[in-house]
Amino acid sequence: MRIAIIGSRGIPAKYGGFETFAEGLSTRLVKNGFEITVSCEYEPLESRITMFNGVKLEYFPFKPPENYFLRMIYENLSDIYFLIKLTRKYDLIYFLGTEVGFFLFIPRLLKKNTRLLVNIDGVMWKRTKFDKFARFLLKINHYFATAFANTIIADAEEMKNYVPDRYKNKAVYISYGISTPKIIPWSDENLQNYDKIKDISPNNYWLVVARLEPENNISTIIDAFSKSRTKLPLLVIGEYTSDNYQKKIDRIAKNCDKIIFLGSIYNLELLDMLRQNCFGYIHGHTVGGTNPSLLEAMIMKNIIITHDNEFNREVCGDFGVYFSNVIDLKNKINMVENNYQEYLFIKEEVFNKVKKEYSWNKIINEYESIFSIRGE
Repeated sequence: MRIAIIGSRGIPAKYGGFETFAEGLSTRLVKNGFEITVSCEYEPLESRITMFNGVKLEYFPFKPPENYFLRMIYENLSDIYFLIKLTRKYDLIYFLGTEVGFFLFIPRLLKKNTRLLVNIDGVMWKRTKFDKFARFLLKINHYFATAFANTIIADAEEMKNYVPDRYKNKAVYISYGISTPKIIPWSDENLQNYDKIKDISPNNYWLVVARLEPENNISTIIDAFSKSRTKLPLLVIGEYTSDNYQKKIDRIAKNCDKIIFLGSIYNLELLDMLRQNCFGYIHGHTVGGTNPSLLEAMIMKNIIITHDNEFNREVCGDFGVYFSNVIDLKNKINMVENNYQEYLFIKEEVFNKVKKEYSWNKIINEYESIFSIRGE
């Protein structure tokens, strides 16, 4: 079966959840005999690769703008471009996201028997970084995406509640997959390019890995941490998507020298080393369904303090420490530090849960089942 995966920035993964998922899914499917192409954003000709671990790569011909909101328009145009270009060549289009849902009629228009799967991702129209009109458009596009899809993929059971009633019969739950990582021994050499953290040591810091935006509760986390009694530093890994939000965070963090912003880290060995050796992990995501970053924290055997919402509770179950606001999170940070031995069991429990319920073998089998059943 020939499948095109559209909607991420491309692979190898260098940005966020969709890219991580697209890489994990596509590279495993080709090993099982599928012909897979993944759409990618612009790369200069001299640095392009046409194949990655057996997956074909197609590139958008124009360079992305620096401005965040212009980039959003750019990404929408890129998605429409690939819908037009790839539909005729493939048996199945797997579209990640709903931002251009109105244009998902294109596969039906260009090739009658092309099947369309749509991963509806999270509740995009609840993201306050968008103005009211943009959120209205996101909700409308979400509706059209569910209408045009042959099969709707929800990455969390709770996300099926956001599928319109008339299309719920098309909705299937398949989550993201996660692999057990290799153990990365602690090495100070891995830190040599990061002067801010050259003196940290294993089990002696808190960690956040996220895009730095309101729906990930970064301001709540920073405010709570600065108010807590902790003597440990907080390492924050990720990029801002808004200058105004960065200014807000800077104001909150200015009097707390324990908070260290590291930007994005794409060195996977360093990132995994930091995940595997943190004292605890704080996860603030609220509207994204199942977040790959949460699964990654679980597979690294972290004690996880996570925002209390239906998506995170579905993933962590009884083995997360949940917070709802600044004061609650401040108290939970103090509580875990003061009673650390009582929370050690969480490390093994979250590991066992994620390994059982979110393994790539399980996810690939579920996708292959969907491909065969819905393709008859």
